[in-house]
Amino acid sequence: MGVATTDPVRLPPALPVPRVLQAIPFVLARQRLTALLGKRYGSEFVLNLPSLGKTVVISDPVLVKDIFTTNFDLVGLGGALGLVLGPGSTFSLDGAEHRARRKLLVPPFHGKRMAAYEDIVEQETLREIASWPDGEEFATLESFMHITLNAILRAVFGAEGDAFAELRELLPRIVVLGSRMTVVPPFVRRDYGAWSPWGRMERYRRRYDEIVEQLIADALADPNFEERQDVLSLMLRARYDDGSRISNDHVADELLTLLAAGHETTATTLAWAVERLRRHPDVLARLVAEADSDESKYRQATIYEIQRTRPVIDGAPRRVKERVRVGDWVIPAGYSIFVSILLSQSSDKNFPNAAEFDPDRFVGTNPDNYTWIPFGGGVRRCIGAAFANMEMNVVLRTLLREFEFEATNGPAEVVQSRGVANAPGQGGRAIVRRRRKPAREADTATAVMPQIVG
Repeated sequence: MGVATTDPVRLPPALPVPRVLQAIPFVLARQRLTALLGKRYGSEFVLNLPSLGKTVVISDPVLVKDIFTTNFDLVGLGGALGLVLGPGSTFSLDGAEHRARRKLLVPPFHGKRMAAYEDIVEQETLREIASWPDGEEFATLESFMHITLNAILRAVFGAEGDAFAELRELLPRIVVLGSRMTVVPPFVRRDYGAWSPWGRMERYRRRYDEIVEQLIADALADPNFEERQDVLSLMLRARYDDGSRISNDHVADELLTLLAAGHETTATTLAWAVERLRRHPDVLARLVAEADSDESKYRQATIYEIQRTRPVIDGAPRRVKERVRVGDWVIPAGYSIFVSILLSQSSDKNFPNAAEFDPDRFVGTNPDNYTWIPFGGGVRRCIGAAFANMEMNVVLRTLLREFEFEATNGPAEVVQSRGVANAPGQGGRAIVRRRRKPAREADTATAVMPQIVG
């Protein structure tokens, strides 16, 4: 755990180039820059970045644990996500306020509740893949975006009808634009008119707030409100220790946070899954055999390995509030600390033969909390991690049961930055063919599908 200190500042080596020359490659090719600097400097170094300022990058698991377990009073929230998501988002809250909010938000995403959402995810998967072309190459990322968006609107927002339709159009615009706004210099996040990036963001946000206000009113007026299991209703029923509930505007911020954190990132991981599995036919064959049974250990291990080898998010930022000792380093107030997910998960020290795609490393075991960190860690670990894991598991199982994926020996798809998220450069391209099913199973599918796709 990091501790307060009055010792002289002691920092890792810094990249000796002007800030602007660091900013450009960081915005355009963060993963490539981070990997190169990791090879040159090791697991700790200093950057000067447009969105974070002077930043100590770390990836050693001992230091990662120090940061994830350090008191809020010393190391707090970092990054610009809170500015995009709103003042009521957990990305904007700190200290006691954050702890109280997190206590209310964890129960709706408890593992036992995930079973209630599995049917929604499977229905949306079957709906989307009904139109997948047979034997023709196509990019899967857009389809996965549809699946995760629809599932989260139903399970989290409780949206249906006109609200569902409008949010389907509006939310992707907010997520894409907001993701880009988090990595730009602060002066870009100003309203220079209706068609400036931040001006558009504010216009989208006003309409979003209006829709959520109506969803809240509809939920509270529902005679079955107390029995509803969508996350919005669970959030509205949650109470702080003093008996009060989360305000409507903060509910809107939290719903947007859940969507931003769980929609694009989960969809992108699924696109990486397609990209990786087509290039590892031995892994794919084992997954198909398992999907036809009731087992899931190898599929779960594969999901862990996909997240390790193709992290969608680069790192977890923190802000130093008071001079703090972390390992051998003494970091002054005002600096940022960036826990590098990429460097941690690609380290041979943390994962032997880290460059190899090997799901067996996770079979029958859970990843370590300070080396495998795609969801962050500590008190700021992603609240929706269990939901995202369930969603990826259900989607992957459904795809393996419905399709044969054609393997490829083509080069790996390059990493493409989409702001916050890192996606496969060609969208996770696939060639699929529908699997032949036993007649009885096919008859059952025919009977169910009209209810799903109608």
